[in-house]
Amino acid sequence: MNAQEILAARRGAVEQELARLLGPGDSLVRQALRDTVLSGGKRFRPLLLLSAGEGSRAERRLLLPFACAVEFIHNYSLIHDDLPAMDNDDFRRGRPSCHKAFGEDIALLAGDGLLTLAFEVMAAAPLPAELEPQRAAVIREVARRAGIEGMIDGQYRDVRLKPEELNEESFRELILKKTGGLIIASVVAGGLLGRASDGDLEALASYGTNVGLAFQVRDDILDTVGERVKPGVFRPNSTALFGEDGARRRLKDYVAAAQASLARASLDSGELKFLADMLLDLKQENG
Repeated sequence: MNAQEILAARRGAVEQELARLLGPGDSLVRQALRDTVLSGGKRFRPLLLLSAGEGSRAERRLLLPFACAVEFIHNYSLIHDDLPAMDNDDFRRGRPSCHKAFGEDIALLAGDGLLTLAFEVMAAAPLPAELEPQRAAVIREVARRAGIEGMIDGQYRDVRLKPEELNEESFRELILKKTGGLIIASVVAGGLLGRASDGDLEALASYGTNVGLAFQVRDDILDTVGERVKPGVFRPNSTALFGEDGARRRLKDYVAAAQASLARASLDSGELKFLADMLLDLKQENG
């Protein structure tokens, strides 16, 4: 199979496991969880984790719970990001956002539920005894990247950064926390579960850093081209900072740097290369 076919098979496995872990929609909160998580998305972060893990010779069945956990955390962040107190977005993936469909109270609970479910799933994932140190390392990595010094601080910077404070350094730090944090955690977690060498883990972290930067810059370009930037509302955006042409150059540079990081690794990185190259396609939405 080629990289696209392998990734399609991995995505199918993720979809099946997500539905199983979420269980039936027997309460309004569970309905909100299922509606949010199972409404689409490219499963970019789970695919990164599976690709890094399988590329490091880990078994897919052992990786799947962790892949689903990062997707739960990603969707929790989307629910909270859409709330009126944050970005105030009424639609997500072409459908009413969680708070518009279920109310702000249920949306808050659904986001909290997905975050805590993610750690429950990782803690309970069936692993052989020899991988227990790796489980602990993965949970620490994900918690650090998603926590108060990671995604949460990135979101804080996103809503509080003033126009006069926006420069390349502040924007890069914001992206690496808000968007890049969970992307880096996903590839590093896959490598840890595959017992990758220190050198390969370093290469994966560098790859994740550059993919995270590319992912956000691509999203900013699509927002600008699609005229989805709200008038009169300041949000840190790479096209506003660098211009559209400058953002496009940086997108290419970040993808090239990600590929160069993989060239230093000894793992099987075909699907990781494919996922990075996908970001150069400006016709599709990010996942």
